[in-house]
Amino acid sequence: MSNLTASRVLAPIGTAGNLFAFGLDVGRGLFRRPFQLREFIQQAWFIASVTIIPTALVAIPFGAVIALQVGGLIKQFGAQSFTGSAAVLAVVREAGPIATSLLIAGAGGSAIAADLGARKIREELDAMMVLGIDPIQRLVVPRVLACMLVAVFLNGLVSVVGVAGGYVFNVVLQDGTPGAYLSSFTALAQLPDLWQGMVKALVFGLIAAIVACYKGMRAAGGPKGVGDAVNESVVITFMLLFVVNFVMSAIYFQLVPPKTG
Repeated sequence: MSNLTASRVLAPIGTAGNLFAFGLDVGRGLFRRPFQLREFIQQAWFIASVTIIPTALVAIPFGAVIALQVGGLIKQFGAQSFTGSAAVLAVVREAGPIATSLLIAGAGGSAIAADLGARKIREELDAMMVLGIDPIQRLVVPRVLACMLVAVFLNGLVSVVGVAGGYVFNVVLQDGTPGAYLSSFTALAQLPDLWQGMVKALVFGLIAAIVACYKGMRAAGGPKGVGDAVNESVVITFMLLFVVNFVMSAIYFQLVPPKTG
């Protein structure tokens, strides 16, 4: 009984180690040739097609809620002129990357895990290895790069739509002035905030793709195993994304001093 309990306790540690080793294998595969350009373009188009509309729809309420909450809070302090800047900071720094990562993991990552899991149970991956083809270089690397690229572009989309939604709700529902909202953009926000959001989206796309590929290539037990792999990949990705987001935000605040109004 004690051995069984110990194995259950140590299982997450082993999984974390295997996932890290898989990530290193993917990193080495990035520099191997030939690069699968066609597979990369197909995967980037597929991931963008399944995520772009949900991302745009999610970005609108994100920006609206932030504008309403921040606007109401700032109004109590008599600093309505900083509503636009505060909304931009919230969307660009946190809401944009988080919304992008959740949709990349939930839509794109689950599709990747299901695809690779189906290939695994059909023994296609084993057949590729018998033929001397590295599945990581052939299948995983293009998907990882595609997720990273699409995540960066989706983050830009979320930022634009979120800020625009915040503008509409601030002006229409909170009696804000368009000039004050727009002119306050640079009062507290600065260019490194935008770069931080882009780097976050890039890292989140990398994490989502690696976890999805890892779980998909280790699916077992038939179709049920593929479904379990998809569920596990989404849950693990969400947990990692929130932890990494906290770490990156803490490092950013230590390295980049906040801009004073």
